[in-house]
Amino acid sequence: MHGPVSPGWLLVVLCAAAGTYCLLRMRSTVEEQRRAAGGEAMMGFGMAAMAVPAAVLAPPRWAWLACAAVFGVAALRALWAARTCARHLHHSVGALTMVYMAAVMGAAPGAHGGHHGSGEPLLTGALLFYFTGYVLWSGARLVPVAAAPGGNVDGVRAAAGGTGAVGWGDRPELARACRLSMGIAMLAMLPAL
Repeated sequence: MHGPVSPGWLLVVLCAAAGTYCLLRMRSTVEEQRRAAGGEAMMGFGMAAMAVPAAVLAPPRWAWLACAAVFGVAALRALWAARTCARHLHHSVGALTMVYMAAVMGAAPGAHGGHHGSGEPLLTGALLFYFTGYVLWSGARLVPVAAAPGGNVDGVRAAAGGTGAVGWGDRPELARACRLSMGIAMLAMLPAL
C-alpha cells in the first residue's frame, strides 16, 4: 500500500492474524462455518499481502493482475453462494473491492510505488461508505448474545440443550471480531489508493 511504513506493517499484522484465525475456524464441525472461514482467511491473507509497504516490496504488474484474477473468481463464487445465504453478499463486495485495489495498484506508475489518488474517487467513496456502515454494524453486533438452546448464532448451532461448550473456533463473537478487524483494515487501505 501507499503511505507510511508503520501503519502498513500494523495492517499486515492485523490482516495476517485475522487470516490465521479464519484458517483455524476451518476446523469447525459446522459446514457453513468452514465455508465462510475459508473465504475470510483468503481475504485476510490477501489484505495482508496488499498492505506490505511499497518501500519494502514493490510487486511487478503481473502480480497485481494475478491478485485481481484470484479475487475476481472469489467474488463470483461468493455471488453464487449468496443465492442461499445473504452473508455471502458482503464477501462478494469485499472480494470485488480487492479486485479494484489490485487493479489500481497494478495500473499505478511503478506498480505500487508512491503514486496517490490513482483510484476512482466516486467508487472509492462508495466503498468507504459501505465499509464504514459495515464496521459500525458489525461493531454493534459484538455486544454479547446469549444463544437460545438449539439456536443458531452466525451459522454455529448451540450444543444440544444449550449446556455443552462451543469450541473456541466456533465462537460467534470471535468470528465477528475477525470480520470487524478486516472491515477496519479495508477502511484503512482504501484511502491509501
